[in-house]
Amino acid sequence: MTEELFRQDSYLKSCEATVVGVDEKGVRLDRTVFYPTGGGQPGDTGTLTLADGSVTKVVDAVKGDGVVHVLAPDAPRPAVGDKVTAAVDWDRRYRHMRMHTALHVMSAVIKGNVTGGQVNADKSRLDFNLDGEVPTKESVTEEMAKLIGRDAPVAAQWITDEELEARPELVKTMSVRPPSGAGKVRLLSIEGVDLQACGGTHVARTSEIGRVECVKVENKGKMNRRFIVQLVD
Repeated sequence: MTEELFRQDSYLKSCEATVVGVDEKGVRLDRTVFYPTGGGQPGDTGTLTLADGSVTKVVDAVKGDGVVHVLAPDAPRPAVGDKVTAAVDWDRRYRHMRMHTALHVMSAVIKGNVTGGQVNADKSRLDFNLDGEVPTKESVTEEMAKLIGRDAPVAAQWITDEELEARPELVKTMSVRPPSGAGKVRLLSIEGVDLQACGGTHVARTSEIGRVECVKVENKGKMNRRFIVQLVD
């Protein structure tokens, strides 16, 4: 299995690694900073630089037997045993970190079960089952700004599978269950704001999110409402 360095430090931009597998799906490394698609967050893009200086473009990262680094069709392929430097497209990753943390803030503002979501660099969304009055985009923007303005620390915590089962409120997303069976589950804590199971990458403090605007509220069913947000700066 790949050592997933991003789980402990979302700010790692690159790492040295050894190629442990190459096939038609992509390249597997013994360790990586690349986040694979999952939990509504896209996989990272970036590069693998070989010892001879040649650069291989990574167009996606997905879950497989470890993390699979998907290469561009014309990219040179390393061989098993090669030493490489794996580097993410940091600007894109950091926007995903800001957006993902912003969605956690929004889930604290809107009181309802989360039925789905998607993190993107430009616009992101969460879907909620809401019984009763639906918040306006203006009110969501205002309340998110208040929580973001607290400059609250954001940090990962770990609990056992059994502890998670005993606390179902820690799983807000109805459509996605956090991975279990490994003995422990990762939580994302925004101090005084939110605590829920999440394996994604996040900023260290809410102030890093910056200004966020809820730009649209869509009706997706009898009770389902979609809230779309974007980073203003």
